[in-house]
Amino acid sequence: MIPHADLLLLLACLFGFFMAWGVGANDVANAMGTSVGSKALTIKQAIVIAVVFEALGAMLAGGQVTDTIRSSIIHVDFYTHSKSIFMFGMLSALLAAGTWLMIATYFAWPVSTTHTIVGALVGFGVVSAGVHAIQWSHLINIVLSWIVTPIISGAIAYALFRSVQELIFESKNPIRRAKYWIPVYIFLVSMVLTLVTLVSGLKHLNITLSTWQNVELSVLISLIASALGVYLLNRIRFSERSNSSDHHADFEKLERVFSILMIFTACAMAFAHGSNDVANAIGPLAAVVDIAHHASLIRQQSGIPLWVLGLGALGIVFGLATYGHRVIATIGDNITQLTPSRGFAAQLATASTVIIASGIGLPISTTQTLVGAVFGVGLARGMGALNLSVIGNIFVSWVITVPAGALLAIIYFFILKWSWHFL
Repeated sequence: MIPHADLLLLLACLFGFFMAWGVGANDVANAMGTSVGSKALTIKQAIVIAVVFEALGAMLAGGQVTDTIRSSIIHVDFYTHSKSIFMFGMLSALLAAGTWLMIATYFAWPVSTTHTIVGALVGFGVVSAGVHAIQWSHLINIVLSWIVTPIISGAIAYALFRSVQELIFESKNPIRRAKYWIPVYIFLVSMVLTLVTLVSGLKHLNITLSTWQNVELSVLISLIASALGVYLLNRIRFSERSNSSDHHADFEKLERVFSILMIFTACAMAFAHGSNDVANAIGPLAAVVDIAHHASLIRQQSGIPLWVLGLGALGIVFGLATYGHRVIATIGDNITQLTPSRGFAAQLATASTVIIASGIGLPISTTQTLVGAVFGVGLARGMGALNLSVIGNIFVSWVITVPAGALLAIIYFFILKWSWHFL
């Protein structure tokens, strides 16, 4: 048996809750930033949506520990005969990641949870078992994702917002064009978000659908959603006069339509985030639980116990509610001014990039995807619409996240090892 296994398990729960708090304060907050910044949702409404759909995603579809945490960064075979060291490493990784997320949130930097925990695991792996314990090829893919992911989402967001501008707002008859094109956008939103939910949400529930079945079901749901959009648009009363004040009121009504679209986007994004990133964030906690209960081996892949998922979901909700407003302000207000139509383009681009990246196996960062999309929307309005100093600070925070996580993990690892000699 591992000495003081119960104490290690208790510490893992505390550190896991701390990191989940950081995920809520930083990662979930930036996912909700576009909705709040565009005034489609208030902060309170965003928190309610996150509470419900993050928890649903985590509890219903987050039950499998990802390869990134359990076996794709560190060769766990190096710790077959040193399970206590491995547990110390998981504890130090949780504490390091939580600390860095807290620091980043204080400065309102939207950083990547995945990169934070990866950096922490690399730091622990190098000092405990040497450089050969790290799977360096996977790290190269992560570095490439820093570049590729924001570019993809930014390009999609730029194209989407430019299409909204040219097809609707800058046309000779915006109201007539809106009644034609908004159902098309509704179809696209529903298609992308249904695919995200089916791909992310069903694979952990023992419900197996083929790629074509996912696509066919998504098309059917999207056609129904588009038809409903046509019905609702026909119920909105637009002015037929040429008075400029009437047209201004009509533009506000059109923006409210995009606000409604953003609410659905926010719900689906929260569910997808809960199903994917919550399990990833509390993966080290699940590893400690696994070793404490099965001291004879380290299993590279195993399901996360339901109570661990619940602890992670609770921490995430608490983090968003208590400290998430700082990163929400960065994403929603400080990069570029967002309206519902602009925020819609950013969120749809983010969801689309998640689908593309999942399909080609590219390691993805929700944070960088969304920031790239917001940048793309701002760029569509010209460089003058972008706050370049804020973008520069965000970029620097991305670059230092992995080394910061690694350094903190090394410090905490040695503190834990030193403290354990006194027990």
